[in-house]
Amino acid sequence: MPNQIKVGNKAPGFTLPDTSLKLRSLRDFSSQNIVLAFFVNAFTSVCTKEMCAFRDSMARLIDLKAQIIGISVNDPFSNKAFAEKNKLVFPVLSDYNREVIKLYGIEDSDFADIKGYTVAKRSIFVVDKNSIVRYAWITDNPSTEPDYHAVEEVLKKIG
Repeated sequence: MPNQIKVGNKAPGFTLPDTSLKLRSLRDFSSQNIVLAFFVNAFTSVCTKEMCAFRDSMARLIDLKAQIIGISVNDPFSNKAFAEKNKLVFPVLSDYNREVIKLYGIEDSDFADIKGYTVAKRSIFVVDKNSIVRYAWITDNPSTEPDYHAVEEVLKKIG
């Protein structure tokens, strides 16, 4: 997609509701490096595995002064149930209007051959304290997980 965000771009700002319906903006987290983890759908096997992998690496991410933020097109209520069931200790935001996935150029239209159903492509963006994208990973295959080690290596480099 021509409008996909790339390394070196300024990360587009956004404001989305979290699982408690509190509006959270990207700038709320600007005091640290941010890992934006866009996932396809709550309660699916690969998305659950991915979000739990980030949950399980929280100590390392905190040591690297990084904040993980999960984002899906699911409504805040579904995201809340998903976060509670999986004991996610980081914000999970709802892009139910699909505005942010459009900004980042990662929309997957007609997902699972369902006409009109658009979700996020599984994507990871590491954003530094100056809102510059330092790492971008996007897959067209929803069953592919990110390279968690590569994310941590980027965070080590940018400090």
